[in-house]
Amino acid sequence: MGISLVQKYNVPGPRYTSYPTVPYWDNSTFSLELWKQSLKKSFDESNQSEGISLYIHLPFCESLCTFCGCHKRVTKRHEVEQPYIKAVLKEWDLYCELLGDKPIVKEIHLGGGTPTFFSAEHIQELIQGILDKSEIADVHEFSFEGHPNNTTKEHLQTLYDLGFRRVSYGVQDYNENVQKAIHRIQPFENVERVTQWARDIGYESISHDLVFGLPFQNLDDVLNTIDQTNKLTPDRLAFYSYAHVPWIKGNGQRGFKDADVPKDDLKRQCYEEGKKKLLENGYYEIGMDHFALEKDGMYQSFQEGLLHRNFMGYTASKTQLMIGLGVSSIADSWYSFAQNEKVLEDYYARLENNEIPVFRGHVLSAEDLIIRKHILNLMCRFKTSWADPHLYFPEIYDAVDQLKEMHKDGLLEFGDHEISITEKGKPFVRNICMAFDLRMKRKAPNTQIFSMTI
Repeated sequence: MGISLVQKYNVPGPRYTSYPTVPYWDNSTFSLELWKQSLKKSFDESNQSEGISLYIHLPFCESLCTFCGCHKRVTKRHEVEQPYIKAVLKEWDLYCELLGDKPIVKEIHLGGGTPTFFSAEHIQELIQGILDKSEIADVHEFSFEGHPNNTTKEHLQTLYDLGFRRVSYGVQDYNENVQKAIHRIQPFENVERVTQWARDIGYESISHDLVFGLPFQNLDDVLNTIDQTNKLTPDRLAFYSYAHVPWIKGNGQRGFKDADVPKDDLKRQCYEEGKKKLLENGYYEIGMDHFALEKDGMYQSFQEGLLHRNFMGYTASKTQLMIGLGVSSIADSWYSFAQNEKVLEDYYARLENNEIPVFRGHVLSAEDLIIRKHILNLMCRFKTSWADPHLYFPEIYDAVDQLKEMHKDGLLEFGDHEISITEKGKPFVRNICMAFDLRMKRKAPNTQIFSMTI
């Protein structure tokens, strides 16, 4: 009996929220001064035509969820809120001074951590402080991540009044044993309540995040969670593969044994059967790991070829410049990436010295920019072409050769100067992108640094 496609292609690989991926950034050619120059160039090119995006990282959580790979600070002390808000607003002031002209803000996303750890009053202070020095684009999307257990009606109304129309709730799984293993206890009733509040207030897009491959999770758990979710009909869904990376996250992902985590064919069956049920429920597959109802903006963006992907994941529209505010945030000027200090005390210290708190980054080469476009095409449109001379690079046919086995397995099709991913190949999009990843090919990792692709 031959091996399955899952066994064949289930290898460590990036999720491609950027290219180059963070482990392949060249910090030796990066500096804060180069970042500032890159940022200003991108702002001058794009602010008037499309505006900018802001990702604001709110890192605090009252308890540790063991499935989470985000940068966070676990505390029950809410007196940490005010100093953090002041620090983020100071960082924004430094950027506004550098940019010169008033930024036109097209997107804001509040991520974490747990953004709803902060009181509605403090979140209002933060967002109002951002908007006081900005203009809001005519067409804009403001969104935030809400924890079903602590998102209040006041949170939702306050953010709605500030222009937020999209909220995402982390659900993961409804099985109590799975919830205990990942230290995220939240009954269906809590999710139902906050979803209905958002709908009543007028939010236009409500999203639920589901995760497959969690410890102790089986196929019935996944399907039951989707059935429960369908009762609430969120406008869009993220259906993620759990990234088991205990070598990176340490004890945070050691509350269970490796053997407790579903592997290979079982994990893929959870995805395939879950996806089938989502499609039956009226959702459409959008890019990798995402699903949306036909009425949702993400579906429309995908249909029109406007879907974009960056460090926030998939977005319904593109901005050339995304500024990251807050500890550990990553910014993207298109020409370079920059990450803020990851330790809260270091972040505060840099701001005390009136410095933009960037500690590492990467300036993209001409080759990087070409590869980035191909990977974005594959991730957002399931196809790419090098017919345009500006998208040709010398190793392109090496990548094509590497993909011949996947072509034989029916995962993609070749055309004249192009490849397109088949329906069968969509779950393997990360593997297909890896054929274009020249930086990883030239310096293969000696140890595992990425989660498994399946």
